[in-house]
Amino acid sequence: MPATEHLTARTPKVSVDELLGGFYPSPRFGEVSFDTYRPDPQQPSQSAAVTKLREFASSVDEPEPSGFRRLFGGGRKTTTRAGIYLDGGFGVGKTHLLASLWHASLGRKAFGTFVEYTNLVGALSFRKTVDALSGYSLVCIDEFELDDPGDTVLMSRLMRELADAGVKLAATSNTLPGSLGDGRFAAEDFQREIQVLADQFEVARIDGEDYRHRGLPQAPAALDDAALRERIDAYSGGVLAEDDFGDLVRHLADVHPSRYRQLLDGIDAVAWHDVETITEQSVALRFVVLADRLYDRDVPIMASGTTFDHLFTEEMMGGGYMKKYYRAVSRLTALARQGSDVVH
Repeated sequence: MPATEHLTARTPKVSVDELLGGFYPSPRFGEVSFDTYRPDPQQPSQSAAVTKLREFASSVDEPEPSGFRRLFGGGRKTTTRAGIYLDGGFGVGKTHLLASLWHASLGRKAFGTFVEYTNLVGALSFRKTVDALSGYSLVCIDEFELDDPGDTVLMSRLMRELADAGVKLAATSNTLPGSLGDGRFAAEDFQREIQVLADQFEVARIDGEDYRHRGLPQAPAALDDAALRERIDAYSGGVLAEDDFGDLVRHLADVHPSRYRQLLDGIDAVAWHDVETITEQSVALRFVVLADRLYDRDVPIMASGTTFDHLFTEEMMGGGYMKKYYRAVSRLTALARQGSDVVH
């Protein structure tokens, strides 16, 4: 029998230092470098991005005038910006390059997704987050996206204050800085904040095939609960977290998303009974965060009930947050495939 735990029984308590200590590339990108990135010869922008990032890495630890004053007056005029922004579709290696920049840089540095930074602010408060990150030489923000007006203002202020403190910024996204928020809320009402963000980055476009055009991956066949029980009993790969899906979804509401990384500490695989379609947007967005943390740790999933290509409603998959949901479905499906193989 596997060593079994329940995520629903875990309520991790995390200190500020532990939260900040988790801001590093996932194991998938734990040893990447600029040298291990393989640019497509048919896409010269990929090689150009590597060159630009190497140059940016050499400037990260150099002392210079405060960033935001340099950008918006109050100092000598210069075209140097506080950050670099990698724009491109899914699957062109942006996260690989961002992690390579993190590995190549000296000094204190942070690497996290956009959602992890907004969750950090929620856990610590805005001022404590600024104070904590202002001592860093580099802050890397993966999957940069603005989901609502509150996030727009929040990240505008955070980037402004970090740049003013001399912190170098690097971000990836599949949306140009000036277009962040499009289709999700009345972005035109927040153009000032969006422009503040855009003005702080030099954009490096990375062209290549966007895997969204390949469609969603084929999900493994649905299991009934008896078949899931057989897989659980046959599993021998370490600690398995077994939960009822409905109970897990409800439990996530009581655990701050900034602690989802610690929620999964020591877990080698998960098993979920009776997966069902999520119909509430707030619940779905919360679950996307868990999916990202599972994918970061490469945790196989075994599940009965609805397959992950039906985890979110059709309205969600076609709405303003569709990029998040497509990414989550793709990642959960990949982990479910691993779960299919792990007991064979």
